[in-house]
Amino acid sequence: MQNQSKDMIMIFMRRCLGFSLLCFLFLYPFIITILTPQTKPHAAAADLPLSTNSRWVVDESGRRVKLACVNWVSHLDAVVAEGLSKQPMDVISNGIASMGFNCVRFTWPLFLATNDSLASLTVRKSFQRLGLFESIAGIQANNPSIIDLPLIKAFQMVVGSLGDNNVMVILDNHISNPGWCCSNYDGNGFFGDKYFNPDVWITGLTKMATLFNGVTNVVGMSLRNELRGPRQNVSDWYRYMQKGAEAVHSANPNVLVILSGLSYDKDLSFISNQPVNLSFTGKLVFEVHWYGFTDGQAWAEGNPNQVCGNVVNNMMRTSGFLLDQGWPLFVTEFGVDLRGGNVNDNRYLNCFLGWAAEHDLDWAYWTVVGSYYLREGVVGLNEYYGLLNWNWCDIRNSSFLQRLSALQSPFRGPGIEETNLHKVIFHPLTGLCVLRKSIFDPLRLGPCSESEAWSYTAQNTLSLKGTYLCLQADCLQKPARLGIICTDSDSRWDIISDSKMHLSSKASNGSTVCLDVDSSNTIVTKPCKCLNKDKTCDPASQWFKLVDSTKSSTKTKSIIQFNSISNLPGKDNLWKLFDLF
Repeated sequence: MQNQSKDMIMIFMRRCLGFSLLCFLFLYPFIITILTPQTKPHAAAADLPLSTNSRWVVDESGRRVKLACVNWVSHLDAVVAEGLSKQPMDVISNGIASMGFNCVRFTWPLFLATNDSLASLTVRKSFQRLGLFESIAGIQANNPSIIDLPLIKAFQMVVGSLGDNNVMVILDNHISNPGWCCSNYDGNGFFGDKYFNPDVWITGLTKMATLFNGVTNVVGMSLRNELRGPRQNVSDWYRYMQKGAEAVHSANPNVLVILSGLSYDKDLSFISNQPVNLSFTGKLVFEVHWYGFTDGQAWAEGNPNQVCGNVVNNMMRTSGFLLDQGWPLFVTEFGVDLRGGNVNDNRYLNCFLGWAAEHDLDWAYWTVVGSYYLREGVVGLNEYYGLLNWNWCDIRNSSFLQRLSALQSPFRGPGIEETNLHKVIFHPLTGLCVLRKSIFDPLRLGPCSESEAWSYTAQNTLSLKGTYLCLQADCLQKPARLGIICTDSDSRWDIISDSKMHLSSKASNGSTVCLDVDSSNTIVTKPCKCLNKDKTCDPASQWFKLVDSTKSSTKTKSIIQFNSISNLPGKDNLWKLFDLF
């Protein structure tokens, strides 16, 4: 029925155009209704367990599974998952899923698995020894079923709660001796340190892998967080990390085995010269960490374009090269001060999101935690990086979740080939993509799930795939527009600046302009900013990243956009464009 109606509309449109443009305008609402198919977004669950296919994590059916995770802390002094004195664990687990995360990186201290007296200590007694009586009352009220359970059983209960809410779990050995991580001299940094006996570590990994063998939602084990300190060296890294990987795989062949690098998990460069040698395949993943403070105050004290370019180049040299070598790279920690006033963090985040989108990385945000029972001697410390607020009741910064949402789904990968490879134009500052709403509205930012399919040609034109339309710079400070003459200078978009996120063209008056976004999220052209060494300038509104995608839009647009009635092309061109339907 829909196809017949579409054919009738097309015939009537052709006849109508011979008489009057007003006739076409009258038909516009009906055209939209007929030509927009009723579709539903794909929401298939992963078929566990997971494995790897080149640089991708995939499920049993071979379809790509993007790990969009959040860190939930359980390695501090109390050795209990944070927040259970504030909310029932199922409320937290369900909240994690409702925020769009499909997995949790769940941290644990080594001694939970290797020190029987600690593992058998009840939750109540663990808090009593720390003098945290208010937390005991909170857990008694919100999670009474765990208050007198041994710590290891309470840990298992949280994993089960996450599974009940369809959340996958990555078990992360964060530290040996329970407490806050990390420093170079805390005794937990590298093999041979005070609390880091390699044999005890392998025993702990084996016990934990065995304990969760058969627990379906436990899909991976991260062998050790942030190796560091004066003892660190490449030779011992290979010696012990390979032993740890073999031990985990032997005890639980279903889980992904995740290896961290050196220098607080910033450096995996040595892998380029000496691959890891393991007896198994299809389960190895590498992890890396990147925060704004990783580079000190460089973001606040330097030009953001130059800092972004330098840092991304370094990230590709020290870890990103693994993607080209056919290994999954999992950013298991990144995060920012969600109060929004930290310039260093804000600038870093814009760069990070562009990089993560471009490479379609798996990732885990630090952290869901709103506050800690006890951290570094402070009771109830507020975690400003936390997605939840201090009382674990509300989201700390909803706009930040919006920015993450586009990265919670894969852009491409095995089994995601819903349409041909194309580009989406991603805007890191908002987490949105460039799309068109209707024939009369200018290009705007909107959900990336509704993004247009663009092609970026060898002539540097940005064209809507399957059409004659290309993006054009009109006048300075005016909305960018779509046109059909794609050979002029105003149709060429060069990727400029050290950040490689400025899209630059020539306006109709010959001035150089860059894509920008105004207060209404309309795509406009403005003078390119922050291209020099000015550290006070913030280019974020002009940062766009062309991202490879094979996913089709959840909203099919079928009407060509014009800036105004006066810009409508002649009848012959309209006929050509309508043929695209």
